[in-house]
Amino acid sequence: MQTLPPRVMVLLLLLALGWGLNWPLLKVVLTEMPPLHFRSVCLLIGCCGLFLIAWMSRLPLRVPAGQWGRLVLISAFNVAGWNVLVVLGVQLMEAGRAAILGFTFPVWSVMLSAWLLHEKITPRKMVGLASGLAAMLLLIGADIQAVGRAPLGALLLTVAAISWAIGLVLMKRWPVGLPASSFMAWQMLVAFLPVTVAAWLFEVGSFSIADLSPGPFWSVIYTGVVSFIFCNWGFMKIVVIVPVSVSSLSILLVPVVGVFSSMLVLGERLLWSDFLALALVLTSLATVLIPLRPERVPA
Repeated sequence: MQTLPPRVMVLLLLLALGWGLNWPLLKVVLTEMPPLHFRSVCLLIGCCGLFLIAWMSRLPLRVPAGQWGRLVLISAFNVAGWNVLVVLGVQLMEAGRAAILGFTFPVWSVMLSAWLLHEKITPRKMVGLASGLAAMLLLIGADIQAVGRAPLGALLLTVAAISWAIGLVLMKRWPVGLPASSFMAWQMLVAFLPVTVAAWLFEVGSFSIADLSPGPFWSVIYTGVVSFIFCNWGFMKIVVIVPVSVSSLSILLVPVVGVFSSMLVLGERLLWSDFLALALVLTSLATVLIPLRPERVPA
Protein backbone atom coordinates (compact mmCIF):
# COMPACT_ATOMS: atom_id res chain seq x y z
CA MET A 1 0.00 0.00 0.00
CA GLN A 2 1.41 3.36 -1.00
CA THR A 3 1.62 6.22 1.47
CA LEU A 4 -0.19 9.43 0.67
CA PRO A 5 1.81 12.31 -0.81
CA PRO A 6 2.58 14.90 1.91
CA ARG A 7 0.61 17.63 0.08
CA VAL A 8 -2.50 15.42 0.12
CA MET A 9 -2.11 14.69 3.85
CA VAL A 10 -1.79 18.42 4.58
CA LEU A 11 -4.78 19.26 2.38
CA LEU A 12 -6.91 16.55 4.04
CA LEU A 13 -6.09 17.96 7.47
CA LEU A 14 -6.75 21.55 6.40
CA LEU A 15 -10.10 20.58 4.87
CA ALA A 16 -11.25 18.77 8.00
CA LEU A 17 -10.18 21.71 10.17
CA GLY A 18 -11.58 24.31 7.77
CA TRP A 19 -15.07 22.83 7.50
CA GLY A 20 -15.15 21.48 11.05
CA LEU A 21 -14.19 24.74 12.76
CA ASN A 22 -16.90 26.51 10.79
CA TRP A 23 -19.68 24.93 12.90
CA PRO A 24 -19.00 26.80 16.17
CA LEU A 25 -18.25 29.98 14.22
CA LEU A 26 -21.79 29.89 12.80
CA LYS A 27 -23.08 30.36 16.33
CA VAL A 28 -20.64 33.24 16.91
CA VAL A 29 -21.82 35.11 13.79
CA LEU A 30 -25.51 34.58 14.49
CA THR A 31 -25.28 36.41 17.82
CA GLU A 32 -25.08 39.67 15.83
CA MET A 33 -25.93 38.98 12.17
CA PRO A 34 -29.27 37.87 10.66
CA PRO A 35 -28.93 34.34 9.19
CA LEU A 36 -30.00 35.05 5.62
CA HIS A 37 -27.81 38.16 5.35
CA PHE A 38 -24.92 36.05 6.66
CA ARG A 39 -25.47 33.34 4.06
CA SER A 40 -25.89 35.93 1.31
CA VAL A 41 -22.49 37.48 2.08
CA CYS A 42 -20.79 34.05 2.23
CA LEU A 43 -22.30 32.94 -1.09
CA LEU A 44 -21.13 36.15 -2.76
CA ILE A 45 -17.58 35.73 -1.42
CA GLY A 46 -17.59 32.06 -2.41
CA CYS A 47 -18.81 32.49 -5.98
CA CYS A 48 -16.41 35.40 -6.67
CA GLY A 49 -13.46 33.45 -5.29
CA LEU A 50 -14.24 30.25 -7.20
CA PHE A 51 -14.91 32.12 -10.45
CA LEU A 52 -11.51 33.79 -10.02
CA ILE A 53 -9.81 30.42 -9.44
CA ALA A 54 -11.54 28.91 -12.49
CA TRP A 55 -10.60 31.92 -14.66
CA MET A 56 -6.95 31.88 -13.51
CA SER A 57 -6.82 28.12 -14.20
CA ARG A 58 -8.21 28.74 -17.72
CA LEU A 59 -11.17 26.47 -17.06
CA PRO A 60 -14.41 26.76 -19.08
CA LEU A 61 -16.91 29.15 -17.47
CA ARG A 62 -19.86 29.05 -19.87
CA VAL A 63 -22.78 26.81 -18.89
CA PRO A 64 -23.47 24.37 -21.78
CA ALA A 65 -26.61 25.01 -23.81
CA GLY A 66 -29.67 23.23 -22.47
CA GLN A 67 -28.19 22.64 -19.01
CA TRP A 68 -29.34 25.78 -17.19
CA GLY A 69 -32.44 24.05 -15.82
CA ARG A 70 -30.50 21.24 -14.17
CA LEU A 71 -27.93 23.73 -12.82
CA VAL A 72 -30.66 25.77 -11.12
CA LEU A 73 -32.33 22.65 -9.73
CA ILE A 74 -29.07 21.24 -8.34
CA SER A 75 -28.15 24.61 -6.82
CA ALA A 76 -31.54 24.88 -5.12
CA PHE A 77 -30.93 21.70 -3.13
CA ASN A 78 -27.14 21.37 -2.99
CA VAL A 79 -26.34 24.99 -2.04
CA ALA A 80 -29.40 27.12 -1.23
CA GLY A 81 -31.39 24.52 0.69
CA TRP A 82 -28.42 23.13 2.59
CA ASN A 83 -26.92 26.51 3.58
CA VAL A 84 -30.16 28.22 4.57
CA LEU A 85 -31.53 25.29 6.59
CA VAL A 86 -28.21 24.76 8.39
CA VAL A 87 -27.91 28.39 9.44
CA LEU A 88 -31.54 28.45 10.65
CA GLY A 89 -31.24 25.15 12.50
CA VAL A 90 -27.91 25.80 14.21
CA GLN A 91 -29.47 28.79 16.01
CA LEU A 92 -31.77 26.41 17.86
CA MET A 93 -29.32 23.74 19.03
CA GLU A 94 -25.71 23.08 19.96
CA ALA A 95 -23.28 23.49 17.06
CA GLY A 96 -21.62 20.11 17.70
CA ARG A 97 -24.93 18.26 17.58
CA ALA A 98 -25.90 20.22 14.47
CA ALA A 99 -22.68 19.05 12.76
CA ILE A 100 -23.55 15.42 13.51
CA LEU A 101 -27.10 15.75 12.19
CA GLY A 102 -25.98 17.57 9.06
CA PHE A 103 -23.78 14.61 8.14
CA THR A 104 -26.63 12.10 8.16
CA PHE A 105 -26.92 12.80 4.41
CA PRO A 106 -25.76 9.24 3.45
CA VAL A 107 -29.03 7.91 4.91
CA TRP A 108 -31.03 9.89 2.41
CA SER A 109 -28.59 9.55 -0.49
CA VAL A 110 -28.80 5.74 -0.27
CA MET A 111 -32.61 5.79 -0.36
CA LEU A 112 -32.80 8.43 -3.09
CA SER A 113 -30.17 6.66 -5.22
CA ALA A 114 -32.19 3.44 -5.01
CA TRP A 115 -35.33 5.30 -6.09
CA LEU A 116 -34.03 7.73 -8.73
CA LEU A 117 -30.84 6.04 -9.95
CA HIS A 118 -31.98 2.42 -9.45
CA GLU A 119 -28.84 1.63 -7.47
CA LYS A 120 -28.90 -1.61 -5.51
CA ILE A 121 -28.98 -1.34 -1.70
CA THR A 122 -26.23 -3.75 -0.67
CA PRO A 123 -25.86 -5.20 2.87
CA ARG A 124 -23.00 -2.74 3.41
CA LYS A 125 -25.25 0.19 2.49
CA MET A 126 -27.95 -1.21 4.76
CA VAL A 127 -25.49 -0.96 7.67
CA GLY A 128 -24.85 2.67 6.75
CA LEU A 129 -28.56 3.35 6.43
CA ALA A 130 -29.34 1.81 9.82
CA SER A 131 -26.43 3.63 11.51
CA GLY A 132 -27.46 7.00 10.12
CA LEU A 133 -31.12 6.54 11.08
CA ALA A 134 -30.15 5.47 14.61
CA ALA A 135 -27.95 8.56 15.01
CA MET A 136 -30.73 10.84 13.80
CA LEU A 137 -33.31 9.29 16.15
CA LEU A 138 -30.90 9.58 19.08
CA LEU A 139 -30.36 13.29 18.54
CA ILE A 140 -33.98 14.19 17.77
CA GLY A 141 -35.12 12.09 20.72
CA ALA A 142 -32.75 13.95 23.03
CA ASP A 143 -34.28 17.27 21.92
CA ILE A 144 -37.81 16.01 22.46
CA GLN A 145 -36.94 14.88 26.01
CA ALA A 146 -35.29 18.19 26.90
CA VAL A 147 -37.53 20.29 29.11
CA GLY A 148 -39.06 23.22 27.24
CA ARG A 149 -37.25 22.55 23.98
CA ALA A 150 -38.95 21.77 20.69
CA PRO A 151 -37.02 19.62 18.21
CA LEU A 152 -37.27 22.30 15.49
CA GLY A 153 -33.50 22.78 15.23
CA ALA A 154 -32.91 19.03 14.84
CA LEU A 155 -35.66 18.80 12.23
CA LEU A 156 -34.19 21.71 10.23
CA LEU A 157 -30.75 20.05 10.22
CA THR A 158 -32.32 16.76 9.14
CA VAL A 159 -34.10 18.49 6.24
CA ALA A 160 -30.78 20.20 5.39
CA ALA A 161 -29.14 16.77 5.15
CA ILE A 162 -31.99 15.59 2.91
CA SER A 163 -31.55 18.66 0.71
CA TRP A 164 -27.81 17.97 0.37
CA ALA A 165 -28.52 14.33 -0.51
CA ILE A 166 -31.05 15.34 -3.18
CA GLY A 167 -28.48 17.70 -4.70
CA LEU A 168 -25.86 14.93 -4.83
CA VAL A 169 -28.27 12.49 -6.48
CA LEU A 170 -29.39 15.11 -9.01
CA MET A 171 -25.75 15.73 -9.96
CA LYS A 172 -25.45 12.02 -10.78
CA ARG A 173 -28.77 11.90 -12.61
CA TRP A 174 -28.34 15.10 -14.64
CA PRO A 175 -24.63 16.09 -14.72
CA VAL A 176 -23.64 19.58 -15.86
CA GLY A 177 -20.74 19.76 -18.34
CA LEU A 178 -18.47 22.06 -16.35
CA PRO A 179 -15.25 21.60 -14.35
CA ALA A 180 -15.82 21.36 -10.60
CA SER A 181 -14.62 24.91 -9.76
CA SER A 182 -16.80 26.58 -12.39
CA PHE A 183 -19.74 24.35 -11.54
CA MET A 184 -19.59 25.19 -7.82
CA ALA A 185 -19.14 28.89 -8.56
CA TRP A 186 -22.29 28.92 -10.70
CA GLN A 187 -24.21 27.03 -8.02
CA MET A 188 -23.28 29.65 -5.44
CA LEU A 189 -24.20 32.52 -7.75
CA VAL A 190 -27.58 30.95 -8.57
CA ALA A 191 -28.25 30.40 -4.84
CA PHE A 192 -27.05 33.91 -3.93
CA LEU A 193 -29.91 35.60 -5.82
CA PRO A 194 -32.94 34.08 -4.00
CA VAL A 195 -31.18 34.06 -0.62
CA THR A 196 -30.41 37.78 -0.95
CA VAL A 197 -33.98 38.60 -1.97
CA ALA A 198 -35.28 36.57 0.99
CA ALA A 199 -32.93 38.44 3.34
CA TRP A 200 -34.28 41.79 2.13
CA LEU A 201 -37.90 40.63 2.41
CA PHE A 202 -37.90 38.71 5.68
CA GLU A 203 -35.15 40.19 7.83
CA VAL A 204 -36.09 43.56 9.22
CA GLY A 205 -33.77 46.58 9.14
CA SER A 206 -30.61 47.53 7.27
CA PHE A 207 -27.41 45.69 8.03
CA SER A 208 -23.70 46.36 7.58
CA ILE A 209 -20.77 44.01 8.23
CA ALA A 210 -18.88 47.03 9.58
CA ASP A 211 -21.30 47.06 12.54
CA LEU A 212 -20.11 43.63 13.76
CA SER A 213 -17.81 43.23 16.73
CA PRO A 214 -14.43 41.56 16.00
CA GLY A 215 -15.50 37.97 16.80
CA PRO A 216 -18.51 37.79 14.45
CA PHE A 217 -16.73 39.94 11.81
CA TRP A 218 -13.75 37.58 11.49
CA SER A 219 -16.08 34.58 11.66
CA VAL A 220 -17.87 35.91 8.55
CA ILE A 221 -14.54 36.38 6.77
CA TYR A 222 -13.43 32.89 7.81
CA THR A 223 -16.65 31.30 6.58
CA GLY A 224 -16.56 33.05 3.22
CA VAL A 225 -12.85 32.66 2.46
CA VAL A 226 -11.91 29.39 4.20
CA SER A 227 -15.15 27.37 4.15
CA PHE A 228 -16.74 28.55 0.90
CA ILE A 229 -13.63 29.19 -1.24
CA PHE A 230 -10.65 27.24 0.07
CA CYS A 231 -12.44 24.12 1.32
CA ASN A 232 -14.53 23.74 -1.84
CA TRP A 233 -11.44 24.22 -4.00
CA GLY A 234 -9.37 21.87 -1.82
CA PHE A 235 -11.95 19.10 -1.88
CA MET A 236 -12.18 19.30 -5.68
CA LYS A 237 -8.39 19.13 -5.84
CA ILE A 238 -8.27 16.04 -3.62
CA VAL A 239 -10.98 14.30 -5.65
CA VAL A 240 -8.85 14.81 -8.78
CA ILE A 241 -5.57 13.69 -7.17
CA VAL A 242 -6.57 10.63 -5.12
CA PRO A 243 -9.21 7.85 -5.06
CA VAL A 244 -12.66 8.29 -3.53
CA SER A 245 -11.66 6.25 -0.46
CA VAL A 246 -9.01 8.86 0.38
CA SER A 247 -11.03 11.98 -0.47
CA SER A 248 -13.82 10.67 1.77
CA LEU A 249 -11.51 10.93 4.79
CA SER A 250 -11.91 14.71 4.81
CA ILE A 251 -15.70 14.32 4.98
CA LEU A 252 -15.39 11.72 7.75
CA LEU A 253 -13.30 14.06 9.89
CA VAL A 254 -15.52 17.17 9.56
CA PRO A 255 -18.22 16.22 12.12
CA VAL A 256 -15.50 15.05 14.55
CA VAL A 257 -13.75 18.44 14.34
CA GLY A 258 -17.14 20.16 14.51
CA VAL A 259 -18.05 18.42 17.77
CA PHE A 260 -14.75 18.97 19.59
CA SER A 261 -14.19 22.52 18.31
CA SER A 262 -17.69 23.43 19.53
CA MET A 263 -16.76 22.11 22.97
CA LEU A 264 -13.56 24.20 22.96
CA VAL A 265 -14.85 27.41 21.36
CA LEU A 266 -18.38 27.54 22.80
CA GLY A 267 -17.98 25.45 25.94
CA GLU A 268 -20.71 23.04 24.81
CA ARG A 269 -21.18 19.94 26.98
CA LEU A 270 -22.38 16.94 25.01
CA LEU A 271 -24.01 13.83 26.45
CA TRP A 272 -22.99 10.19 25.98
CA SER A 273 -25.84 9.89 23.47
CA ASP A 274 -24.26 12.63 21.32
CA PHE A 275 -20.93 10.78 21.15
CA LEU A 276 -22.77 7.55 20.32
CA ALA A 277 -24.60 9.43 17.54
CA LEU A 278 -21.24 10.73 16.27
CA ALA A 279 -19.87 7.16 16.11
CA LEU A 280 -22.99 6.01 14.25
CA VAL A 281 -22.74 8.86 11.73
CA LEU A 282 -19.07 8.06 11.09
CA THR A 283 -20.06 4.43 10.49
CA SER A 284 -22.76 5.57 8.07
CA LEU A 285 -20.35 7.86 6.20
CA ALA A 286 -17.66 5.18 5.98
CA THR A 287 -19.95 2.45 4.66
CA VAL A 288 -21.54 4.69 2.04
CA LEU A 289 -18.61 6.85 0.90
CA ILE A 290 -15.58 4.57 1.07
CA PRO A 291 -15.41 1.89 -1.64
CA LEU A 292 -15.22 -1.76 -0.57
CA ARG A 293 -12.19 -2.57 -2.71
CA PRO A 294 -8.92 -0.75 -1.96
CA GLU A 295 -7.74 1.70 -4.59
CA ARG A 296 -4.21 2.66 -5.53
CA VAL A 297 -3.03 6.06 -4.41
CA PRO A 298 -0.96 7.87 -7.07
CA ALA A 299 2.49 8.98 -6.03
